[in-house]
Amino acid sequence: MELTVESKKREAGTKPNALRRSGLIPAVLYGHKGVESVALTVDAKVAERLLEKASVNNTVIDLKVADMGWSGKTLLREVQIHPWKRFPYHLSFFAIAAHGPIDVEVPLHFVGEATGVKNGGGVLDTVITALQVRCAPDKIVDSIEINVSSLEVGSSLYLRDIVLPEGVTALADGEQPIVTVAAPRTSDEDTTAAAAES
Repeated sequence: MELTVESKKREAGTKPNALRRSGLIPAVLYGHKGVESVALTVDAKVAERLLEKASVNNTVIDLKVADMGWSGKTLLREVQIHPWKRFPYHLSFFAIAAHGPIDVEVPLHFVGEATGVKNGGGVLDTVITALQVRCAPDKIVDSIEINVSSLEVGSSLYLRDIVLPEGVTALADGEQPIVTVAAPRTSDEDTTAAAAES
């Protein structure tokens, strides 16, 4: 998924709270010129629409800064949310076009019904729900599909068993368990657990 966001360079000396009261969200762009950063503003409504579709470190965003003549592909690196009003408070973008492969976190999407759950009464236990991967900016995927249909009671899928999209490399160890089917609890275990809780 790629999104386009228009922004403006923030004038020096402007107060963040004054910007927010006028319907603007303070933001910052990193990485467009090495370690240099630039202060920006994004319209509050644009920021809210962006956050409905984008996720941190996963969605490529075409950021345009019209008044400084810059546009490029970025990742949303950080989102600060107001603790009780729940609106975006500050955004951080990171330019990615000139940085080669990047590290992103991709959610895992589990599909199918495990045989061990369907026929054996087991319980599907997802050990992790997102995976840190390295890939080129144009290879970022929205999610990685994990088919659990073949899992029996007591069996697991490990990272080494997962076929990743082309150009995507996992950063975790191949022995990292992803999902397992636990055995159903017996009545004796239920009785013991109940006794321990009482």
